[in-house]
Amino acid sequence: MAEQKRGKGKGRGVRAEEARAWEALVATARRTAAEGLVVGTSGNVSVRVGDTVLVTPSGVPYDRLTPDDVTGVGPDGRQVLGALVPTSELPLHLAIHRTTDAGAVVHTHAVHATAVSTLVTELPPIHYMAGALGGPVRVAPYATYGTEELAENMLRALDGRSGCLLQNHGTVTHGATLDQAYDRTAQLEWMCRLWLTASSVPGLAPSLLSPEQLAQAQERLRGYGQRR
Repeated sequence: MAEQKRGKGKGRGVRAEEARAWEALVATARRTAAEGLVVGTSGNVSVRVGDTVLVTPSGVPYDRLTPDDVTGVGPDGRQVLGALVPTSELPLHLAIHRTTDAGAVVHTHAVHATAVSTLVTELPPIHYMAGALGGPVRVAPYATYGTEELAENMLRALDGRSGCLLQNHGTVTHGATLDQAYDRTAQLEWMCRLWLTASSVPGLAPSLLSPEQLAQAQERLRGYGQRR
């Protein structure tokens, strides 16, 4: 994709809270590339600040984004910040922000997760960390990227979950914060890699968790970590 040209900004000025959130968003986007979850300008990240959704712009390498490149839209998708065109997956991000209390969304083209999305309609319960995503991870049926159809398919797969796979496409996770959304993406990719690895042993099939075992793990995970 050709890099966009920077021009005159749209809408109002950037508030301090938005500037800080943009810095964190760019760091998260760069992390997806550094840790091999995306290639080039694929994938995208968003974070909500009040009524504004900050998103990565379309076709701009993450290492070239600066504080002046803040890109934001309102709940209706109308651009309110920046001059760069928002990600082509804006419908996907807005669908989550409109229907959940998510503070951030991470979408990647992670290799193992995308491979699994071509093989099954639900990631087999290979590990209890599926409980951290709300239960067995579903695969949303394929639809062209950037479309409302894809967003609708994704929302059905996300029902009661904080992550899903997109068939022949990649991953979507959301969380209260950018760190949480990213960590869920990393866990999902790891579980997909684990299942593919275990399934590749000739003559053997991996043991899977029962619904009861997964539910027990999910309950314990609710209290995991430090209380603040």
